[in-house]
Amino acid sequence: MKILISADMEGATGVTWPADVIPGRPEWERCRRMFTSDVDAAVRGFFDGGAGAVLVNEAHASMRNLLLEELDERVEMITGRHKGLGMVEGVQGGDVDEIAFVGYHAGAGEEGVLAHTYLANSITGVWVGGTRASEGMLNSLVVAEYGVPVVLVTGDDRTCEDAKGYAPRARSVAVKEYVSRYAARCRTPGRTAKEIRAAAREAVGLAKRYEPVHAGPFVVDVEFDAEHLAGAATCVPGVGQSGERRVSYTTSTMYEAIRCFKAVTTVVAAAVEERYG
Repeated sequence: MKILISADMEGATGVTWPADVIPGRPEWERCRRMFTSDVDAAVRGFFDGGAGAVLVNEAHASMRNLLLEELDERVEMITGRHKGLGMVEGVQGGDVDEIAFVGYHAGAGEEGVLAHTYLANSITGVWVGGTRASEGMLNSLVVAEYGVPVVLVTGDDRTCEDAKGYAPRARSVAVKEYVSRYAARCRTPGRTAKEIRAAAREAVGLAKRYEPVHAGPFVVDVEFDAEHLAGAATCVPGVGQSGERRVSYTTSTMYEAIRCFKAVTTVVAAAVEERYG
């Protein structure tokens, strides 16, 4: 049994503020230890449950946030940016049996601590086939094409509620409760580590690897907070403007959909000006 952990930071224990997740900030230095604690707890729990191998893929910002030296020595980690499948890099190897989303968060336009989808701001909503999609949902659709089930999700309580829609059988751990986009009722890392470890232990073997699911075509809609961003996004081949602040595109696979989405977010991020967005 090999398990992949996709590790994001906004949903980590104690994280509530933008500076908490911006590499180089003093707040980030403090919070990356709690982030590492969450991931290490999941790693240890999976090994407790009988996993033969655990691979961690860093999925936040620079993708160089976790402290490798503080993780269980049995784990391996993919760190750094510019990976083919981004947040779920490693799943395409064909040897992953289950995946966990640790430190995840709610999607753009939804209630949740530091809620967003790929870009901190600019994007106000993403839909796949008319259903609003968080990063968790998007990534679950990608890994489904490799036959890999989601068995564990951690984040705030809104994240765990969101996971019921795309991974109803998965174990979930709410490490904090939503108060506002920048506030949460938090529990200590000692407590959340115990809860995550126990949930990960239970999650091993919870769902078996299945035949790859090819559910396309996928119609993806992306809405922005300014009309010029929709125009900028249409520079990406296949992306058309479908509203004043909205674009749409269609792909035959989710692999193609997520790569197109990455291209859209890259172009849009470059079109944002400091004062006017």
